[in-house]
Amino acid sequence: MTTRSLFATRLYEGTLDDPDFVAELDHGCRSLAEDDRAGRAWSKAHGYRGYTSYASLDDLPQRDPVIGELVRRLGKHVAAFADDCAFDLGGRKLKLDSLWVNILKPGGTHSGHIHPHSVVSGTVYVAVPPGSGALKFEDPRLAMMMAAPTRRDDAPEDLRSFVYAEPVAGSVLLWESWLRHEVMPNAAKEERISVSFNYRW
Repeated sequence: MTTRSLFATRLYEGTLDDPDFVAELDHGCRSLAEDDRAGRAWSKAHGYRGYTSYASLDDLPQRDPVIGELVRRLGKHVAAFADDCAFDLGGRKLKLDSLWVNILKPGGTHSGHIHPHSVVSGTVYVAVPPGSGALKFEDPRLAMMMAAPTRRDDAPEDLRSFVYAEPVAGSVLLWESWLRHEVMPNAAKEERISVSFNYRW
C-alpha cells in the first residue's frame, strides 16, 4: 500500500536577520500609532484592542523610509515564496497591494479571516513578547469534512486541522491569501507589533 499527500498548502517562514533594522521598525510603528489619530479612532470604533493603520493610511512606504526599506527587503521573500508555490507569473512579479501596522495590546486578538483579491499575504513581526499569541492557520478543507472524525493529538502537522506558527521578532511569514487564519489572544503584559501586507498579480 502507498499513500501520497495531495494539494499542499505552503507556509513560508523567513527572517529579516537584522536586529538593528527590526529596532528601527519598532520605533517607526510606535511613532505612526502616536501620529495617526484617524487610525486610533478607527481601532477604537471597531473594537480593535490596540492600533492598526489598516483603514487610515495607505502610503506607509512613502511616509516612512524604514517601511519603504522593509518593502524592498520583502521583495526577495515574496519572490522566493511565489517560486516555491510554482506560480506561473508570465515573467511578471507580484506587486505590493496594501500594507499596514498592527500594535496589539494585552488581551487583543483578531478573529479568523482571509484576504480576498490578493495572491500572497503575510506578516513581519517586530515585537513579540513571550505569550503574545501565535498565528493560527485553519485547514481550508475543514468545511467540507462533514462527518469526518477529529485528528489524533499525535497527527503529523500536514494532517492537523489547525497549525500554530510561533513567530519571533524579525520573523517573516507568508501564505496564499485564501488560507484562513487568526491571531490568538495576546496573553503577554506588553504590546505585540507587526506589519501585515498583501501582494497581487
